[in-house]
Order: sequence, then C-alpha cells, then structure tokens
Amino acid sequence: MKVRFQADADFDLTILLATLRREPTIDFRTSIAAGLPGLPDPDVLRLTARDGRVLVTHDRRTMPRFFGAFISQETSPGLLLIPQSLGIAAAVEELIMIWSATEAEEWVNRICVLPL
Repeated sequence: MKVRFQADADFDLTILLATLRREPTIDFRTSIAAGLPGLPDPDVLRLTARDGRVLVTHDRRTMPRFFGAFISQETSPGLLLIPQSLGIAAAVEELIMIWSATEAEEWVNRICVLPL
C-alpha cells in the first residue's frame, strides 16, 4: 500500500502544496482537514494512527518523545521529522521519493529525520 501523509499543525503548508503540485496523486492531508490544530501531541499521534497516515512534522522538540511513548503501547504508521532548515525543494524531493519508492508497511513504528 502507498504511503499516505498527514501534516502536523506546525508543518509548512508550502511544502505540502509544492509536493502536491509536483505529484498530485500523493495522499497528503492538511492538519486543518484532519482537525489537528490545538490538539496535544498524543492525540495527534492517535488520530493519525487511526487514519493510517505517516505524520510529517517540524516538531523535533516534543514529538519524538511522545512518539516513543505512543509506540510502546500502540502501533503507528510512522513519523517523519523535517528540519525547518531543510529547503522546500529538498523536502519535496524527499517526500516524493518516500512515496514512490517505499510502501506504507516499511514505516510502521519508525521515526526518520529527513533528508534520508
């Protein structure tokens, strides 16, 4: 099954839109569409897991800790951390490569910092 992405509330919408512009068939949902803004990290992880989506975030401060706690009790489709210092074009390339070259099952309970 193809990877489906979920943007966290802190995720740069420009990266999401540029990714969809380059590859319109990618399933990449905004945080607003998922109702994530204002939710605490554990709830974001729970909702994202329920929907079978890899969470994409810039939050390197708190999300890894909550992700570790989450996967100790439940299964997650995965977490991609994109440093804000990574350029938009590089982030888009990385996301498209992940989508085109991997399957969703490969990301289960994995955390990865881009670039790969």
